[in-house]
Amino acid sequence: MSWVFLRDLLSGVNKYSTGIGRIWVAVVFLFRLLVYVAAAENIWKHEHDEFECNIKQPGCENVCFDHFFPVSHIRLWALQLIMVSTPSVLVVFHVAYRENREKHHKQKLYKNTRKTDGGLLCTYLISLILKIGLEIFFLVLFYKLYNGFKIPRLVKCDIKPCPNSVDCYISKPTEKMIFLYFLVATSCLCIILNLSELSYLLFKYSIKCYLKRHVKNKQGSKAIAANQNSSGTTEQQLQDNSTTAHHLCL
Repeated sequence: MSWVFLRDLLSGVNKYSTGIGRIWVAVVFLFRLLVYVAAAENIWKHEHDEFECNIKQPGCENVCFDHFFPVSHIRLWALQLIMVSTPSVLVVFHVAYRENREKHHKQKLYKNTRKTDGGLLCTYLISLILKIGLEIFFLVLFYKLYNGFKIPRLVKCDIKPCPNSVDCYISKPTEKMIFLYFLVATSCLCIILNLSELSYLLFKYSIKCYLKRHVKNKQGSKAIAANQNSSGTTEQQLQDNSTTAHHLCL
């Protein structure tokens, strides 16, 4: 399977990410995608052929394998990688929309089409929330499908057409369990990075809004004070003029 498209997608999103977002891209590319392509894919490559049961009843081995491994670990990991990276496409599409909008109107509509502010900031925050949700969903799915994050050496199967309780053996269970733990650890790390980036952007946006409101209120107070000073000066001038007129009359 070719993963060039995912590499190109992550490289494109890296242009619009914060420092924490770039760390996330590095973790996904180095510790998930490269590990998958270089090692994990080969470990699970012949998992069905290497699954052995101590009986030669036709169909028994296939049924037992399907019961204990309803979805292959490696295929589920590949699906997780694709789904977790997909929300980043929203940011790329939003930037492309901004650039096409400027071309259509033939004028500068944004200070910087790639700067994460306004609508693009909302899109970026939504993509982060989707990433966090998908990571948690797949971790729960792994846990539910395989009854925990473990790979036993021996499983007992008594599903028809097996005539009785059959012992089945999983190949390379220790090696597979190490990579499964690595998968869980990198998923948790990505969740922490996404939460950190989400918190950072929300905090930064809140501070920006607070400072803008503070400056606006300060400018408003100065304007009110200036109006009050000008009205006071006008009243004083009127009083002086009336006093002068009174003296002239006398």
